Amino acid sequence: MKDLPSDIAEAIVKTGHPPLQRRIFVNRNLRMDSIDTIGFDMDYTLARYFREPIENLAYTMTIDRLIDRGYPKDIRKLSYDADFVVRGLTVDKELGNTIKLDRHSHASIAYHGRDLMDKETRRDLYRRDRIRFEAPRFIAVDTFFSLPEICLFANLVDYFEKHPKEGLDPWQIYEDVRICIDAVHRDGSMKSIIKSDIGKYIENDPLLSRTLHKLRSAGKKLFVLTNSMWDYTNHVMSFLLGDGKDGNPNWRTFFDAVVVGANKPNFWSGDEPLVKLNDKGIATRRGIKTIDKGGLFMGGNAEDFEKAFGYSGDRVLYIGDHLYGDIVRSKRNVMWRTALIVEELEDEIQKNQEAHELLTEVRKLEVERRRLDELCNIHRQNLLLLEKSELKENENEQFNQLRAERDNAKAELKKTLTEHDDAELKLDQFFNKHWGRVFKQGQDNSRLGQQIERYACIYTSRVSNFFFYSSYQYFRSPADLLPHER
Repeated sequence: MKDLPSDIAEAIVKTGHPPLQRRIFVNRNLRMDSIDTIGFDMDYTLARYFREPIENLAYTMTIDRLIDRGYPKDIRKLSYDADFVVRGLTVDKELGNTIKLDRHSHASIAYHGRDLMDKETRRDLYRRDRIRFEAPRFIAVDTFFSLPEICLFANLVDYFEKHPKEGLDPWQIYEDVRICIDAVHRDGSMKSIIKSDIGKYIENDPLLSRTLHKLRSAGKKLFVLTNSMWDYTNHVMSFLLGDGKDGNPNWRTFFDAVVVGANKPNFWSGDEPLVKLNDKGIATRRGIKTIDKGGLFMGGNAEDFEKAFGYSGDRVLYIGDHLYGDIVRSKRNVMWRTALIVEELEDEIQKNQEAHELLTEVRKLEVERRRLDELCNIHRQNLLLLEKSELKENENEQFNQLRAERDNAKAELKKTLTEHDDAELKLDQFFNKHWGRVFKQGQDNSRLGQQIERYACIYTSRVSNFFFYSSYQYFRSPADLLPHER
């Protein structure tokens, strides 16, 4: 309990577990004692960014680049709206729409620019014909880095519809935004600002170093595998874990290998050589065959890395935040075990607890809706049978009584449907006024929720949550039940 935040210590004393927001959740059984080595992404994994400052920074810098490309200076008036963008959305580059899909890939909510689309328009566009929500037309928003560009894209679609003489088609707008935000990240201008005031943009988690020390003490080999380059990686990791000065540890002592400039997702299936760097980040040798403890490297590919490091397949656990670039591709291409960092969990679980009464009401109304729906269908069937028979006098009385019962049931069903829809809307707006719950869409999982369940062996809100579990923990998944077994 020593030095733990008070809310965490209190929960552990009361229940023997950390609070729900800080637990690790399991989709597939995972024995930590069978894991020899653990790899970590850096951005949004080891390093947790304060969302609004960094997203506002990326947004405003991208606007400056667009103006340099000839966009009107008036677009500086378009403000960033963090509530309008969440992970799990899908962008339709062709039509200028932003969509939330459920697990069946049905478009449940859609905005054109910043305008909410009505149900009929949404169905005409996305439900009449079978659509595969895939690139190049559709872009999945599965990383926090994408959120500023999606908000800017929606704002620009809105802007150019109101200024048609200056107008650009949505596809071109998206491509321009993508080029500019890539440049902001790639040329180091944004990272220079972050480095100059790093505490404004990155959270310093006091449990991170203790978590890594605990894993190393259990004999796990640890490595960093990040797309960020050496200078930025060194700056961020020194802030998080120490730079070796003034009696502080050097962050590299926590890790057996560090790979920067990994170029994920190409790392998982590419053939780029692994390059040895010196302590200043200067390349000294290509085509590395053996990784010495504490080595610093750049680039490479998963196959060569496994051979050089000496660990492969399901003996490796990789922890990252990017659903596709970190989790899906590592699982498909190299069969590493996967842990997804889902930062939204903490807020979503907190709101679930606060909305307990409303959630209970929605569930009760759903049960009642199903009961009344079945009752109306039974009445309909019985009325049809009576209509086809040769009605006698007493059967006419039975028919009229049955029809009255059906009418009452239909009225009750209509009332329940209205109450259910109102309660569900109220629930969604409690979470996010535009998109509702991140991991749900109505009674179904959202597409993001379904992908987390499908691809991540385990998932949690931050790396330091591993501190609350044994390094030999057997993470057991809940029973997998078919509907008839529930």
